[in-house]
Amino acid sequence: MTTGSTLRFAEKRELILDGAARLFNRRGIKAGTLSEVAASVGLATNSLTYYYRKKEDLVVACLMRSIGALDGVIADVDARLAPGDLAGRVRALVQGYVALLAAIEDRLRPALIFFGDMRALPQPQAEPAFAAYVAMFRRLRGLLMAGEAGAGVALPAAGSTARRALNARCHGLLSQLLWARAWLGRYETSDYPRVASAMADLLLHGLAAPGQAWPREPMPAPEVLPGEAGAEGDTTTREAYLRTATRLVNDHGVGGASVERIAATLELTKGSFYHHHDTKHDLIDDCFERSFALIRGVQWAALAQAGAPGRNGWQTLLAATLPLMALQTAPQGPLLRLTAWTELPGALRWQKYGTMNRLGERYAAMVVAGQADGSIRLVDPAVAAQLIAGLINALSEVEHWLPGDGPPALQPLLARPLLMGLLAPPLETR
Repeated sequence: MTTGSTLRFAEKRELILDGAARLFNRRGIKAGTLSEVAASVGLATNSLTYYYRKKEDLVVACLMRSIGALDGVIADVDARLAPGDLAGRVRALVQGYVALLAAIEDRLRPALIFFGDMRALPQPQAEPAFAAYVAMFRRLRGLLMAGEAGAGVALPAAGSTARRALNARCHGLLSQLLWARAWLGRYETSDYPRVASAMADLLLHGLAAPGQAWPREPMPAPEVLPGEAGAEGDTTTREAYLRTATRLVNDHGVGGASVERIAATLELTKGSFYHHHDTKHDLIDDCFERSFALIRGVQWAALAQAGAPGRNGWQTLLAATLPLMALQTAPQGPLLRLTAWTELPGALRWQKYGTMNRLGERYAAMVVAGQADGSIRLVDPAVAAQLIAGLINALSEVEHWLPGDGPPALQPLLARPLLMGLLAPPLETR
C-alpha cells in the first residue's frame, strides 16, 4: 500500500529529475550544480541532498530515466508488432519516440537528459548507466533482427560479418533517434507526426532512386581539402591538442576531456595548453571549427565535380559524405561528435548549432539537385539533411560498437544502410 508520504516523496523526486534534466540540458552536466537544480524546483540545496546526496547520483538518475524512456518505446514496439515486419517496426519506433519528444516539448511528459556527457561520469556511478545503455542497445538490436529475420533466429556469432553488420545498423538507427532531439525543435510539435513519417521513410528506403548503385570501392579521404584546418603545419602542438581533444571529447564528453587529461595524453604540461588556448571552451570551440572545416572541405570537393560528365546528384552526395568516414582515421581526423554542442555554454552553443544548420542546408541543396536529375528519390530534403548529419554524428562512437572495423568497412556497414535504406538488399546480392 502506498502511503501519503511515499507518494509525496515520489512526486518530489520526479519534480527534481525534471528540473535537473532541463538544467543539465541547458547548462551541461559539468557546469550545472545541485544548488541550481534545487533553486529551479523551489528547494533548498540541503533539502535536495535528502533525495540525491551527490550531483553524480542525480545525473545517473536522470540518465537512467532517459534510457528507460527510450527502452520503453523499443519494448512496446517489440511487443506489439509481429516478427518479420521490419518496415512496420521501424515506423512504429520512430513514431513512438518522436511522439515522446513532442509530449516533452509540450510539457506533458518530464524532460529527458541528453546522453552527451555520459562518458564523463566517474565510477561507481558510470557502471549502472552504461549497463542500462548497453541493455537498451541490445533490445534495439533484437528488434531489428526479429524484423529482418523473423522469430526465433539466433544472434549471429560474435566477430562475424553478420554480427558486425547488425551492430552497425543498430548503431546507425540509435544515433538517428538520439540526433533527432537536436533538430526536431525547428518544427512545431503539431508537425512532429509528419516529420516522423518522413524520417521513417528515409531510414527504410534511403535516398537513392531506383537504378542508382553503391560505389564498388570505398571513397578515400582527400589528401588536402579546400579550406582544411591544419592542412599546413599539421605537426604543430596546437594541431596535436585539437586532434587529442577531439578524441577525448568523443570518448569522454566535454566534461571528461579535462585540461589535465589532454596535456597528459600528449605528455605536455598544462602551461603548454594555456599557451595555445585561454580556456578549455576555447579549445572545444577550435575543435568544432576544425571539424566544420573538414566537412566543408569534403562538401566543396564534391561540389567542384558536380555536373561533370557521368556525375549525377546521387554520386555528388556520396562524394560529400563517404570521405568523412575515411577522415576518422586519417591524419586530418577525427571529426568531433556534433552532439557535443549541447555541452557548451549558451552563446557558444547556439553559434555552433547555427553553423551545423548551415552545413546541413548544403546537404539539403545536394538532395534537391539529385531529385532534379532523377538520381535521388522525392523525399523531404530538410529531413534528409538532418539524417546525413546524424550519420556524421554516428561516426564519433562507431569504434565502441564496431571495434576493429576501419574506414573501408564502415562505408558499406554504416553508411550504406542509412543512405540506401534498411530495406535495401545486401550489398553482395546487387
